[in-house]
Amino acid sequence: MFTGILVDIDAKKIIKLCWIFLRKSSEKIAVQKKKGLNMNRVKIMINGMPGNMAVRVATMAAEDKRFEILPYSLTGPEINDLECRVSNMNVSLISPKKKDDEIKKIKAINPEFISIDYTHPLAVLENAEFYCKNMMPFVMGTTGSDRDKLEKMVSSYDLYSVIAPNMAKQIVGFQAMMEWAADTFPGLFDGYSLTIEESHQQGKADTSGTAKAMAGYFNDLGLTQFSQSDIIQERNPEVQQQKWQIPTEFLNGHAWHTYSLVSDDNTVKFRFDHNVNGRDVYVRGTLDAVNYLAEKIRTGADARIYTMIDVLKQV
Repeated sequence: MFTGILVDIDAKKIIKLCWIFLRKSSEKIAVQKKKGLNMNRVKIMINGMPGNMAVRVATMAAEDKRFEILPYSLTGPEINDLECRVSNMNVSLISPKKKDDEIKKIKAINPEFISIDYTHPLAVLENAEFYCKNMMPFVMGTTGSDRDKLEKMVSSYDLYSVIAPNMAKQIVGFQAMMEWAADTFPGLFDGYSLTIEESHQQGKADTSGTAKAMAGYFNDLGLTQFSQSDIIQERNPEVQQQKWQIPTEFLNGHAWHTYSLVSDDNTVKFRFDHNVNGRDVYVRGTLDAVNYLAEKIRTGADARIYTMIDVLKQV
């Protein structure tokens, strides 16, 4: 005969308690996922605002779930504004005189972030040195300056960076093909003449870094007499519209390049063009480079200068 304690079980209460438990568990998991998403976002500081390129990077990054934008930006000495409004965010502009003090405060709150540089060619070396001395990983999108000196300086520090003359992945791929051709078929265009023309918005201060790189590849292909000083620049909006037929809406933001090769007897001509309207292709490449660099940092890879070719190869 069975003897024991009888328990009065209320089935409705048990069901209710189970439902409450499951609901709270689901809410807790949702909160943890949300926190995890925020923690996994790469924090970025975009320098060069209120410049067009830096603002465009910030605008697109704000819509990209991979990134969290810090509300600060290094700016130039000529900028008097204290803030820049981007995608419902007020970004504090930090002048060169205040950057040393301000970066200490920023790093105290945000010890880990990646800087994106779209400033001015004259500021490249100074900014890179600033990033290095403060151990701030960075992606250098600004063109111009002495690239050999830049890479030599950054290489002397144990710091993660991506430095490339062009951030558009498709154009970088085209450059890689040209580099391969130059290595595989040296002197292929011996006896040919070369003309390189490039057109950018009026505010671009330096000669196209892409055009300079391409000139080097063509030198290796046999056009040894061509120098970077031979590159033809165009910055006049009227000429760009009338002669080049660049759409009006992109006069303030474009990158057109033409490479023409002609045989010495004028019977053979080769021509390569890559024309970019707007800035979005560079922004997408820049953000991919940031994500790539963040992964290198996360996995403990070598702290060194990476290139856009590395980004393309994902190595």
